[in-house]
Amino acid sequence: MLELKGLSVAVDGKTVVDGVSLTVRPGQVTALLGANGAGKSELVLAVAGLLPVAKGTVTVGGTAITGAKPDRIRAAGVAAVPEGHQVLTQLTVAENLAVAGSLLTPSEADAALTEVYTIFPELAERQQQLAGTLSGGQQQMVAIGHALMARPKFILIDEMSLGLAPLIVKRLTQVVAALTAKGMGVLLVEQFVEVALSLASEVVVLRKGVVRLSSDPARLRADPTLLTEAYL
Repeated sequence: MLELKGLSVAVDGKTVVDGVSLTVRPGQVTALLGANGAGKSELVLAVAGLLPVAKGTVTVGGTAITGAKPDRIRAAGVAAVPEGHQVLTQLTVAENLAVAGSLLTPSEADAALTEVYTIFPELAERQQQLAGTLSGGQQQMVAIGHALMARPKFILIDEMSLGLAPLIVKRLTQVVAALTAKGMGVLLVEQFVEVALSLASEVVVLRKGVVRLSSDPARLRADPTLLTEAYL
C-alpha cells in the first residue's frame, strides 16, 4: 500500500497540508476532493518529492520514501501527473516518452512504451507530432503516459479532468478504470464529483489542508449533504 501518516506540508512558511493520513491500495482509486486552495496539489507534489515534507511519513509497502528525491520515489513505484497536463512542448510525443523512460534499461523502456501506446493508441498515431501542438486532452494523455513510463505501482493524478471536454473526460475515466483492473493503485485529485465517485473505493475531502471526511462512495451517494458539509 501507499500510506500517508500525519503528512504536513508548508509553503512559504504557511501550512497548506496539516496532518493528513490516507491509504491508496493496489487495484483501487482513492479520490481526493476539496475546493481550490484545500491543499490537494501540494499533497501530491510532496508525495512525489517535489515539495518538502514538514511532518509525517510516506511509505510504499512499508518502505519509507518521505522526503526522497523524485527519481528515487519513481523507482520505488510512485509516479505523479501534476496539474495542468504538463508536457515538453518542443519535443515530439515519442521524445517526451523517451525522456520519461531514460532511467529504464532499453528492453524495459521498449516494453513500457508499448504499454503506453496500447493504452493510448491516439498517441501512437502522433508519435512524431510536437507535444505543444496537441489538444489539451492529448497533452493530458502524454502527461499520464509520461508517468506510466516509470512502470509504477501507484500513480497520483492531479486534476485529471481540468479544462477538458466531457468526451475526453470519459476516455480518461476508462483509462483509470483499466489501470486499476491491472492492479495499479491510483490517488485521483478530481474536480468532478461524479467522476470521482464512479471510480473511487474511498473518498477523502480536504478543507484548508485538513481531512474533513473519509468515506466510501455509496455512503456519499446516499447522503450528498455529507459532501456539502465537508466542503463548507
